[in-house]
Amino acid sequence: MRSKSMRLKEKYEKEVIPKMMEIFGFENKMEVPKVEKVIINCGFGKLVAGKSEKEKEEIIKNIVHDLSMITGQKPILTRAKESISAFKIKKGEEIGAKVTLRRKRMYDFLERLINIGLPRSRDFKGVEKSWFDQSGNLNIGIKEQIAFPEVSPEETKFIFGFQVTIVTNAKKREHAIELMKLLGFPIKE
Repeated sequence: MRSKSMRLKEKYEKEVIPKMMEIFGFENKMEVPKVEKVIINCGFGKLVAGKSEKEKEEIIKNIVHDLSMITGQKPILTRAKESISAFKIKKGEEIGAKVTLRRKRMYDFLERLINIGLPRSRDFKGVEKSWFDQSGNLNIGIKEQIAFPEVSPEETKFIFGFQVTIVTNAKKREHAIELMKLLGFPIKE
């Protein structure tokens, strides 16, 4: 039996590469853009601001647990580089968590994002072309972590959102948009 997570990779190799070569006239399959990594980033500065140490620890523990369940990898905690009194943030305080996925875990996450996460997201009507930057990277904001089936809404103490950045090696924005469309992302026309 084949590994389920490699279905998206197989689709890329068997369908996407030939189609991209046909559309854009690439002469070598190595010219075809590919997804290099996926970065999942969650800032929780607002959630922990003004809370006691025990409450902060509980919030951070829950966010790290949920992100671990969604990505299959433990997130690293990011710290504030400087103090910002308006946001009640001190220098060195933990204010976010991020996960960088590559290879098998990346394809596994992308497949779940395309087939489960995005369709279950509240108010999601498709990927806007404006979500692509000039480098061909796609940025998607997920409003609620409970859109993923790995997180049980009954066990979740609070809801948080996170950002997914899909990094490609595309030279042009149009190449990245077509790549994502062929991979199965619901891109609006």
